[in-house]
Amino acid sequence: MDELWPPPSREVADAIRSLCQRLLTETDALVDTFARPSLVAQNDPALLADASLVEEDWELNRSDLVQWLTANVQQPGRRVEPYVGPRAMAYINDLVSRGIAPDFAGAWRVALGIGWRRWLEECVARCADPDLLVGVLDVTAQSMVQYALDSVAALRQAGLTAAAGNADAEGIALIQLIASGAPMTEDLAEGRLRYRMARWHTGLVLWIDDPQQVDALDEATLAVRSAATGRTALVARASATSRWIWLSGAGAVPDLHHVEQVMATADGVRVAVGRPGHGLQGFRTSHQDALAAQALVIRLGSDRRFTAYADVELIDALTKDRAGARRFVINTLGSLAEADTALREALLTYVQCGFNATRAAAHLYAHRNTVERRVSRANELSAVKVEDNPTHVAAALLVLDIVPDIVATNPS
Repeated sequence: MDELWPPPSREVADAIRSLCQRLLTETDALVDTFARPSLVAQNDPALLADASLVEEDWELNRSDLVQWLTANVQQPGRRVEPYVGPRAMAYINDLVSRGIAPDFAGAWRVALGIGWRRWLEECVARCADPDLLVGVLDVTAQSMVQYALDSVAALRQAGLTAAAGNADAEGIALIQLIASGAPMTEDLAEGRLRYRMARWHTGLVLWIDDPQQVDALDEATLAVRSAATGRTALVARASATSRWIWLSGAGAVPDLHHVEQVMATADGVRVAVGRPGHGLQGFRTSHQDALAAQALVIRLGSDRRFTAYADVELIDALTKDRAGARRFVINTLGSLAEADTALREALLTYVQCGFNATRAAAHLYAHRNTVERRVSRANELSAVKVEDNPTHVAAALLVLDIVPDIVATNPS
């Protein structure tokens, strides 16, 4: 690439190299400061709603940051060439396939502003000599701005390349339009997708955290589709790390036991399931439920393999961030939050069984007297007593069931 400004002095270059080496040790924390604001600045609801794409966007931000820091360790203060690697290219392909067109320029403006402030703080703290500080800031400001411009151009070119070579883009983009609420007739959707809409639908999202496990993801997708006896399946490649599935049939409530069985043996693959819905609207809302369940599992750091939105809808409303969920659990349960799991399980089952100890004992395969003792002890430990606010107690217990380590882990 053409150099657009003179090289820095040896002293300035050494200072830049030292600063970048230090910041390379805290890249994840740096990315966390600007990833969410830059994501919002991309101004695309479909991107924000898909937790798998959000994860890939975070990885793209991290790749960009590491590229600039590493390049400035090797050649301090010079123009940095953007790197669009295989994972980033797969992400761009996924966006193009689904008709998602983020505002990359807007995202870079936000990220650059936040990143420059953090760089400025680091430079001021490490450069005691005013002349050296001015030299470092002068050359790195030019490098950062040019890197942002070059990166936006590289992403746009990657998008054009992806659009030119994606034969399935039209069908996947249509699914994205339906899922996001665009006006559409059932006849049009059925004709284009060859999938009946005037039925009951259950939306599923299958995903992996590690892109290297994509074979396991595809195998699990095939297994879910094959095991859906008596139901029609529609499968869409939503991203490199996720698949969208709709199962449809005449009955409103499908038996998803086979899905749980598949997930139990699918290494590294997880699934979120929406509530059944009828027709085109049901196709859409069940999918939105599944996306919400997936987002909940990811933001709370849960390792659950199977999550039905119907089971976690209340938790979703209460736990829009992990720190808030942690506070809610501690304030509600007190000492019970870190007590014996058997006590919490007994109290939750007791509430779910309508405060009926006999039914709870049957669910837990335990003696009624044992259940009553555990419920009594759990209620003693709980900050909020179950008779005073059973809804809050049950919700806090459900959060712990989904994320057992949420109290032990002190979020940064």
